Amino acid sequence: MTALLQLDEETRAVDLGELIDTVRMLHTDLALGHAEQPVPTIIETGPATVLLPMVATSRRLGLTAVKVMTDAPGNTSADGPVQQSTVLLLDAETGRRLALLPGATGTRMRTAATSAVATDALARPESRVLGLIGAGPLAVEHVAAVRRVRPIDTVVVWSRTPVRVAAFSDALGRRDHTDRTPPLKVIVATDRRRVVEDADVLCTLTPAREPVVHGEWFHPGLHGHAVGAPPRPDHREIDSAGMARATVVVDSTAVNLAKSGEVRFAISEGAATEAHFRRELGDVLAGLAPGRTSADEVTLFNSVGLALQDLAFAALATGRTLGRR
Repeated sequence: MTALLQLDEETRAVDLGELIDTVRMLHTDLALGHAEQPVPTIIETGPATVLLPMVATSRRLGLTAVKVMTDAPGNTSADGPVQQSTVLLLDAETGRRLALLPGATGTRMRTAATSAVATDALARPESRVLGLIGAGPLAVEHVAAVRRVRPIDTVVVWSRTPVRVAAFSDALGRRDHTDRTPPLKVIVATDRRRVVEDADVLCTLTPAREPVVHGEWFHPGLHGHAVGAPPRPDHREIDSAGMARATVVVDSTAVNLAKSGEVRFAISEGAATEAHFRRELGDVLAGLAPGRTSADEVTLFNSVGLALQDLAFAALATGRTLGRR
């Protein structure tokens, strides 16, 4: 029988720390050949709407995840959110349907968990200031996740919408109380450059089409994440100068070359070549490629999002992890 999980069930079932560990394990497995993550095909289904079917398999867990995501910028509130997704979890050997999950909660949590894994691998150990460009629900989740791997005590946040910053601060206070973590100092920045210049760890969390962060703002020792742009090659949050200046680590080279606006613009504008984007997170975790090599190095994790990360969340949400299959 296929389990149908709802949002509240998903949230209760998944521990953020376990999710970070599972994402770390599966990215390592991807580098070592114990998991499969093919490049998804982008299908235009409307004048401005795209469908993105994504699939991944974990041999360790014996599971396959199929995620179907739509990106519909023209949606109104009556039509639903711009991005919507559903995840189907299968037994990898038999093909048996195990679970069907709405994608919103899982996408938010697995994205933040992946950023935490990258932070742990690439950011300076003493990093204490987290900078956020964007203040939506994904920002709250990133604060919780990054605090699991670095001693963050200050958050500097910027958003175009003051109401969203207020909602972020309220949600962060409730999250701190629930997680029983020490309260954070929250600084609301009046411009994006201030966030970048103050941050030890930077997360861009906007659906930007034009860059919201410029490489000239980067300072020695910064670690950044480009997280928010939708899976369209004409959207980006970091300009080409920033991509060229940083040591870039990606979740999947093949997927980034196909889907990431940051990557494709940097190459087309002559700021970088494909070789600049060959270092994958799994390779760093498995010791097959270097991560940060000096305290002054600028590192950047370019995250497009993989079905393998959705598989990690779905496995935990349904209790199908190692020893619990």
